[in-house]
Amino acid sequence: MAVMRINVGPIHPSTHGVLRLVVDVDGDTIKNVEPHIGFLHRGVEKLCETRMYMQNPSYFEKLDYISPMSWDEIYVAAVEAAMGIEVKEAAQYARVILLEFQRIANHLLWIGTLCNDIGQLFTMFMWCFRERAQVLKLLEDVSGGRMFYVNMRLGGLNRPLPQDFADRAYALTDYIKEKITQYEEVLDSNEIFLERLRGVGRLSAADAVDFGVSGPVLRASGIEEDVRKSFPYYVYDKINFSIPTKADGDSYARYRVRYEEITESIRIIRQALENMPNTDVVGMPIKLIGPNAKPEPVVVRRELPKGEGLIYMVPDKQRPYRVSIRSPAFINLSVLPKLLEGAKFADIFAVFGSLDIIFGETDR
Repeated sequence: MAVMRINVGPIHPSTHGVLRLVVDVDGDTIKNVEPHIGFLHRGVEKLCETRMYMQNPSYFEKLDYISPMSWDEIYVAAVEAAMGIEVKEAAQYARVILLEFQRIANHLLWIGTLCNDIGQLFTMFMWCFRERAQVLKLLEDVSGGRMFYVNMRLGGLNRPLPQDFADRAYALTDYIKEKITQYEEVLDSNEIFLERLRGVGRLSAADAVDFGVSGPVLRASGIEEDVRKSFPYYVYDKINFSIPTKADGDSYARYRVRYEEITESIRIIRQALENMPNTDVVGMPIKLIGPNAKPEPVVVRRELPKGEGLIYMVPDKQRPYRVSIRSPAFINLSVLPKLLEGAKFADIFAVFGSLDIIFGETDR
């Protein structure tokens, strides 16, 4: 049978953005996949060179519009490193709590959309959005924004935490922990869900390292690597949590890692709430930000929900001279042709969905 070339996208419900896949198939067996990206390129790194330091966080939040607070924090942390600004102790705990809630929101959306991508369990999609809405409500009340937060300031947060923040956070973790047990009961007993994911899109540990993937994609291939452990920041070194890791490296393993990370995020949040001092969390007003005294390059790395994010910044007085971004989604996308070689055409959506790609940061 002759090889046929099929275009998937650039606008397709299962690509979660503007991605074009050029797929060569023999019958329904994939011979080659070539991703075409760049449809969402906005030149964020270059834009940073034309704006004052604290005019840029809103640009970074659009990199990952599913987990905007994560990119907001890593950029502000890079500015703090460049200026030698210490984050208040209470604000360190608060940032950890908010970042872990953002991770939970990311993984809830991912589980729901994965089920939708493979044509199964629309009920699960609705359940995940039900729980995610509760997380977004808390983040909205903390920051004032529902989708984009711009909640980080140098040395702390934009504004004080609500008085009932701790009580609401405890209650929300209890609620999520109870609800996600139902996810496991449903998904791990659904034969179609398991058949679509188990043994599909397998990535060996060696290939995972060679491609440079990170986050849940890396840990699902048996590599126990997490920036929160290997290069701890804020108070992560004072908190007891595990790194979910699986050895199979298939799409099901990537699901299990993210599912278990929700539970670990709950552990982190509760420990941070117990130990957070009752002191001020508000950072510096923007008008007080002056030029950097020592324009030396800084590198900041974080364990974002989708993998390891990195910012390289060369400071220069009131604005960055150079900003370079290491996007985990961009790196993780590069492994897609390897995963799909020899797979069935219908597996594209299960495998691609298991990588959790976002095109704001892929294209930048």
